[in-house]
Amino acid sequence: MTDSEIVRCRWAGIAEPIYARYHDEEWGVPHANDRAMFEKLVLEGFQAGLSWLTILKKRENFRRAFHGFDAERIVRYGAKDIARLMADPGIVRNRLKVEATIDNARALLKLAQRTRLSAFLWSFLDGRPQINRHRSFKTVPAETPVSKTISKALKAEGFRFVGPTTIYAFMQSTGMVNDHIVTCHRHAACAELQRRFRAPSERVSA
Repeated sequence: MTDSEIVRCRWAGIAEPIYARYHDEEWGVPHANDRAMFEKLVLEGFQAGLSWLTILKKRENFRRAFHGFDAERIVRYGAKDIARLMADPGIVRNRLKVEATIDNARALLKLAQRTRLSAFLWSFLDGRPQINRHRSFKTVPAETPVSKTISKALKAEGFRFVGPTTIYAFMQSTGMVNDHIVTCHRHAACAELQRRFRAPSERVSA
């Protein structure tokens, strides 16, 4: 089967190979990697008001600029780092979002004293990914009661730029929900990964 014959979700069909790769290899795949989840949470916040394709094209630049999304490094950022980031054309230069990333790193480390970020997030689904069966993206919601609950909980922990719509996009990306349309070649594959997925423990390592 040629690439042109593969059925994908409509949004991944634009003439951007990077988008198709993201759709085929990452979107909807469940995982519990804390740093990867923190990265995605930050990038979804940067995406607000922009297209995800814009963020995706700049992702490697973001990783370089934010030291691989190492929260312990980010919390030490000061005025010079903020100036450095605001002068970096490789990322989205939005001061509020840059400062929010530092606040989010601080919130993450505070949360980590009690539980892992991944365990905290997955607990809102009782550790079980939600496998949807949409036949059209017209029925895919922009937010859900669960994304509203997670948004509220993250804000209570001190996170910023984590509104319900941002969180639902995060949930789709990290495989907390499966919103590939049923005719997409990735729906069944992600559903199988989701059925096998085991959520992380809430325990913090000593």
